[in-house]
Amino acid sequence: MSVADEILAIYAARGAGAYFGECVSMREHGLQAAHFAEEAGAPATLVAAALLHDIGHLIVDVPNDLAAWTHDARHEDTGACWLAARFASGVSEPVRLHVAAKRYLCATNPAYFARLSPASVTTLELQGGPMSAAQARAFESHPHHRDAVRVRLWDDRGKVEGLKTRELGDYRGLLDSLATERR
Repeated sequence: MSVADEILAIYAARGAGAYFGECVSMREHGLQAAHFAEEAGAPATLVAAALLHDIGHLIVDVPNDLAAWTHDARHEDTGACWLAARFASGVSEPVRLHVAAKRYLCATNPAYFARLSPASVTTLELQGGPMSAAQARAFESHPHHRDAVRVRLWDDRGKVEGLKTRELGDYRGLLDSLATERR
């Protein structure tokens, strides 16, 4: 089974579920984030990271109802670890850092918080809230922080009911080509 087959199977099994308080499914959310990455002319690694940034939600069980969440599921770490076994760091590290990027943007851009969806505000609280100045400086020192911010912004946009995007299977070649570039 190729990496793309594995990913398609995961999305077939769990991707149709609602995206935690948003008006799109988990599959639609990932496809929309990848759509916005492609629209921005992002490199293939960031298109894949945008597509797969929430795979951690699909490979572990978490409550479907956001109101039932009592702690952060740390989906970014789960997803990044899973991805790191299949892709280079250019895919896995922006995924690992996309939650930190939300916290960073809330700390460094006063207008950013106002653009968050209600569900994202709820998860922000569980994820530790906006970063402190010291945390923001530490985040900026990570070699993938800029890519993580880009993925985060595409993530935030990927919540549009009815947006037409490519299908998940359309990314098969991209995913398999990137998977062959293992570390």
